[in-house]
Amino acid sequence: MTTLTESHEVELAIGGMTCASCAARIEKKLNRMDGVEATVNYATEKAKVSYRAEDVSVGDLIATVEATGYTAQEPAPARTDSAPAAGGADAEPDGLRPLRQRLVTAVVLALPVVAMAMVPALQIEYWQWLSLTLAAPVVTYAAWPFHRAAWTNAKHGAATMDTLISVGTSAAFLWSLWALFFGTAGTPGMTHAFELAIARGDGAGNLYLEAAAGVTAFLLAGRYFEARSKRKAGAALKALLELGAKEVTVLRDGREVTLPTAALQVGDRFLVRPGEKIATDGTVVEGSSAVDASMLTGESVPVEVAVGDAVTGATLNAGGRLVVEATRVGADTQLARMAKLVEDAQNGKAAAQRLADKISAVFVPIVIGLALATLGFWLGNGAGLTAAFTAAVAVLIIACPCALGLATPTALMVGTGRGAQLGILIKGPEVLETTRTVDTIVLDKTGTVTTGRMTLIGVHTSEDESDVLRLAGALEHASEHPIARAVAEGAQQKVGVLPTPEDFANVAGLGVQGVVEGHAVLVGRRKLLAEWAIHLPAELERAMTEAEATGRTAIAVAWDGAARAVLEVADAVKETSPEAIRRLRALGLTPILLTGDNRAVAGSVAAEVGIDEVIAEVLPEDKVTVVKRLQAEGRSVAMVGDGVNDAAALAQADLGLAMGTGTDAAIEAGDLTLVRGDLRAAAEAIRLSRKTLGTIRTNLFWAFAYNVAALPLAAAGLLNPMIAGAAMAFSSVFVVGNSLRLRAFRARS
Repeated sequence: MTTLTESHEVELAIGGMTCASCAARIEKKLNRMDGVEATVNYATEKAKVSYRAEDVSVGDLIATVEATGYTAQEPAPARTDSAPAAGGADAEPDGLRPLRQRLVTAVVLALPVVAMAMVPALQIEYWQWLSLTLAAPVVTYAAWPFHRAAWTNAKHGAATMDTLISVGTSAAFLWSLWALFFGTAGTPGMTHAFELAIARGDGAGNLYLEAAAGVTAFLLAGRYFEARSKRKAGAALKALLELGAKEVTVLRDGREVTLPTAALQVGDRFLVRPGEKIATDGTVVEGSSAVDASMLTGESVPVEVAVGDAVTGATLNAGGRLVVEATRVGADTQLARMAKLVEDAQNGKAAAQRLADKISAVFVPIVIGLALATLGFWLGNGAGLTAAFTAAVAVLIIACPCALGLATPTALMVGTGRGAQLGILIKGPEVLETTRTVDTIVLDKTGTVTTGRMTLIGVHTSEDESDVLRLAGALEHASEHPIARAVAEGAQQKVGVLPTPEDFANVAGLGVQGVVEGHAVLVGRRKLLAEWAIHLPAELERAMTEAEATGRTAIAVAWDGAARAVLEVADAVKETSPEAIRRLRALGLTPILLTGDNRAVAGSVAAEVGIDEVIAEVLPEDKVTVVKRLQAEGRSVAMVGDGVNDAAALAQADLGLAMGTGTDAAIEAGDLTLVRGDLRAAAEAIRLSRKTLGTIRTNLFWAFAYNVAALPLAAAGLLNPMIAGAAMAFSSVFVVGNSLRLRAFRARS
């Protein structure tokens, strides 16, 4: 008899990764273990591991990661209180603070070193020794992350950009030490003259301290800005969990007791007043109300609930007083399950491989091999040890990626800065890679294509329209129901100040009634009018039926015993949405409308804005499934959304665009944030991202081109420090200048 083996899952927090190849190496090591399947995400610094307990333990998994040269630990359990974490509010467990300290050290000390090397007027009698004093902490302390990563890579037979940076800066620094102590560079009054002639020298008077210090400062700046963007990787989960109510009023022995929501237990009965969030999933045991669940479900029309109906935690009680019995708490609630969906989608997303790392995987071994070959060649040709080492070190120094360190950060800085001016926030360089390949864009309806709030959009009546709006609006103004607010706001916009009703009464689930200006007024469903023996005439009946067929909410208005009008209320389409769809199509994207609303509403909205493909009546967890299905069909999917119900799908999509007018959970789960809430910004965001990516690629090409072009000269021993410095400076200036062109990006009017 075969015994089925139970698989366990664990998520490990990984430390010490410096590039995507680190994540690939850890993943490879873990997957070599018996019964283990692992995916490692460089962006979130997490490893999701499935394993068989009889084969390995969590301790074995951590030991394997540590043996690979990195750190691993199980994430701390989520906090349920608001107490600050250990270390205070300013604690930065991800190492951002020490990285910032290294960056500040490097910049402050490297600037005078570079200035003295490039400006002869600053080369005082002992300037070279002052340069050494300032450069030493930069190349040792500030550059330590590069040296440590290079050593880790070397132990595993790998080479990345860290290897090239460490070898290049170390070679420059050590050769400068040799030139100072054993060559002629330490002579008092020595200067670096501006002689750009190509000639072979012995290198005894050459200093490369400015190259070592400057490169370290540039690359630390790039690493720091990358780390800052990565800090927010887990913020989507935090934003989701913070949507819930913090406190709850529990009914105990006939008394109202206020407790933290975390203290709720299954079976507890708690009170929800109008305007409060429902603390956890449960069943209504007293009262009736309208619950606004659009944040979670995407359903634009508030849901009427009464005794026996289920309600969801974190949704808003928009109407009457409710007493709810808790049925699910903690990790079992729908909100917690959605947080898990977001986490799974983030961890399952393939880590973006940096182009620089791809190139370095080939470039680094070639450069190191070329340096060794140069050394061997000149030694074999009797050029002498000094000349041979000069040529070999020159190869390493000219290959050291000064411009490469600027290529991504400068373009990203200018591109993201220009984006921010246009209301587009780009989270990081890995986002840009995806915009080039996206071919399908999935659009949430509520709050994205539409305004996200109920609006009065039509009045059908044979009476004077202003009379209808004044009487109906006055009565609805006294109600807290979202549909009533839509009618009241629409009436105020058209007729101004509304009269005050008398004898107002809310009829649960049906509408409102009262006396306005001496008229007995009813506003609500057919059933409310029927209870007063009032029937809709054929014209109004037809108007109500047609409105409901297109998914709109239709309410009847009657006074003095006769039906007078039908009002149409709906989540109105944004004026800019049709134009936005046309722009997205022009970028080669196929738009798809995805919503939790019913098919009639979705179809009506899609027809209005020009979308052909509609997927409606979708639950939050099913949105992720839809995105996965499209990806399985070979599509590269972008997702635009604004609600909590969109957060997991935004994280799962190849490119997530969050409307800045939406929830924090959606914004944190997205890759791009559209501050204005204008869907046209989605097209502009993709255009800007593609433009920024193109700039980065151009920068990377030229940064390597300068290095490669100068390598033969260095190998031939013909590259003196001034030419090396000039080439490096010119490549850096070119990269910065090319990046600044992004400031001219304009949004299409």
